[in-house]
Amino acid sequence: MSKAIPEGYHSITPHLVVNNGVDAIEFYKRAFGAVEEYRYNDPENKSIIYVKLRIGDSPILLSEEFPNTEKIGCRSPKTIGGSSVTIHIFTEDVDKLFNQAISAGATTIFPVTDMFWGDRYGQLVDPYGHFWSIATHKEDLSDDEIRSRGRCV
Repeated sequence: MSKAIPEGYHSITPHLVVNNGVDAIEFYKRAFGAVEEYRYNDPENKSIIYVKLRIGDSPILLSEEFPNTEKIGCRSPKTIGGSSVTIHIFTEDVDKLFNQAISAGATTIFPVTDMFWGDRYGQLVDPYGHFWSIATHKEDLSDDEIRSRGRCV
């Protein structure tokens, strides 16, 4: 019997839409150490229908745009003019991964900084319009400690 949540997935799995799948996959490999686990192209081998990548212990799904599909409207952030979603990565070394992503072609939104909530944290946007935040958790703080530190900011 199959599981409701397949092995290796989590309850929530991001599914990114990009306007150039082949280049995007290579970017995510260079930027975040993504590993490609599966790829399905259209029958004419012109478009990527579905790719499963893994970053750390988490799957990321990816497909190319299908702008002519009315019902699902599969468009990238570049096509629609931005994204309201940020994908968050926890990592052992935020500075290393952040700089790796910048070297691969991402753009800094918010430089890596020690934050009042106990994380070392930064934000960037990838060349395909997706926003990413990257952090290393440094301190376990109580809600009161976070509120107190946040007032000083």
